[in-house]
Amino acid sequence: MTVLIITFSQDNESIPLVIKSIEARGEKAFRFDTDRYPTEVKLDIYQGNSERVIITDGEQKLDLSEVSSVWYRRMRYGAKIPDTMDKQFRDPSIEETRRTVRGMIASLKTFHFDKISNVDVANNKQLQLQVAREVGLITPRTLTSNNPEAVKQFAQECQEQGIVTKMLSSFAIYDDRGRENVVFTNPITDDDLENLEGLRFCPMTFQENVPKALELRTTIVGHRVFTAAVNSQSLEGSTYDWRKEGRALSKNWKPYDLPEDVEKKLLQLMAYFGLNYGAIDIIVTPDGRHVFLEVNPVGEFFWMEIYSPHFPISGAIAEILLTNKN
Repeated sequence: MTVLIITFSQDNESIPLVIKSIEARGEKAFRFDTDRYPTEVKLDIYQGNSERVIITDGEQKLDLSEVSSVWYRRMRYGAKIPDTMDKQFRDPSIEETRRTVRGMIASLKTFHFDKISNVDVANNKQLQLQVAREVGLITPRTLTSNNPEAVKQFAQECQEQGIVTKMLSSFAIYDDRGRENVVFTNPITDDDLENLEGLRFCPMTFQENVPKALELRTTIVGHRVFTAAVNSQSLEGSTYDWRKEGRALSKNWKPYDLPEDVEKKLLQLMAYFGLNYGAIDIIVTPDGRHVFLEVNPVGEFFWMEIYSPHFPISGAIAEILLTNKN
């Protein structure tokens, strides 16, 4: 049997790490890059007297009746459909591609590492914070608003520590060379509070600035919990968001013993969303509180595994994909 991995061609080392772990166990994996469909990869879905789904990628072909489990990472539906195509044709082409791929996923009668519907629900950050509070986790005071007066009032309420702003969605700006500039978490200054007119075009999320002794990345795979800690305050650039200095800090992550009660609450959070996988961001404050920020249902783990033998996360993912048990 074969594990089907649905992702895109520029996904990171997470994919080869998991494929290597699957193959080390004597099994096979097939990679389906959604950005290369429909321009390079063929997908045939037969329905009627007989039902068959065939993926053809160059010389490789997979009959989905051979698939024992499926893991979907990051989708880039039809991303290689030419930008030069007329927008009134390109947009429907991408939407038709999206519906075809998601329909194929929905119809797969096999083990889904995490159901795509569960991932979609879990991606709602406001719901995450609500559920986290309900299971007893500490969360930051948060405001999402397009109302400048509400933001100013919120800043007053959080005056002691200040506030930061972040995106609910993944957002990046690309330069003329196609290089990605991710929008990170940033502090809000007094000048920012006097220039909030842009909120009428786009709501923003604001949180109290939580003081940091350490930042944690807790990766949960089934019932296994892997927690790493880093001192993000060691570099000026990562004061508000460790990802700004992600490369510089990549080798500085160390194993961390999460308190048992916090670990239990995180597993309850995962159970609520029906997830086998989640990458969770937590702040440890100078007085020892563990403050939950968010869970990413398809978050990254590769740098922890590459630089440390303490986090065999790809093996844990492979094990669930091959045994269909968490």
